[in-house]
Amino acid sequence: MEKLRCEWLNMSNALYVKYHDEEWGVPVHDDRTLFEMLILEGAQAGLSWETILKKRDNYRHAFANFDAETIATYTEADVERLMQDAGIVRNRLKINATLLNARVFLEIQREFGTFDRYLWNFVNGVPIHNHFDTIKEIPAKTELSDRISKDLKKRGMKFVGSTIIYAYMQAVGLVNDHTKRCYHYKK
Repeated sequence: MEKLRCEWLNMSNALYVKYHDEEWGVPVHDDRTLFEMLILEGAQAGLSWETILKKRDNYRHAFANFDAETIATYTEADVERLMQDAGIVRNRLKINATLLNARVFLEIQREFGTFDRYLWNFVNGVPIHNHFDTIKEIPAKTELSDRISKDLKKRGMKFVGSTIIYAYMQAVGLVNDHTKRCYHYKK
């Protein structure tokens, strides 16, 4: 018998199913992965997550496997190189935001010890477990995503609006929005 999954999932895309089953909503505490997902969620703005997921390996290659220290040293020549990379979204604003966000990410690490500590402090270290029956009930943003977004923007990050941050919170498990019918809901 087929597992029941969240209704937003495109079951014909094996990569997307794997992402849903193994990553989405699972708490992440590794700074590199937290940075990766922050950048990918920002890259997704105006696009589908499936598009970004298909380009994920290209992003890892183009952006030094999401090593924030390396990305923070990228120059205008690197931006021009990335603008020619058909494997990623070639949007100058998003590419420049990645470089800027890497620098701010490092500042947050210095201030808090880890980005993980900074981020998980917003939920006192405990994921929010929502109880939605359908995807229609899932908000695009919340008061908490507003607060995190505002703080990241104040620190200088770009492409971290409240809707992007709520999707990020879902992706890294700060919030579990698997619907009640999904087998992941009970995990």
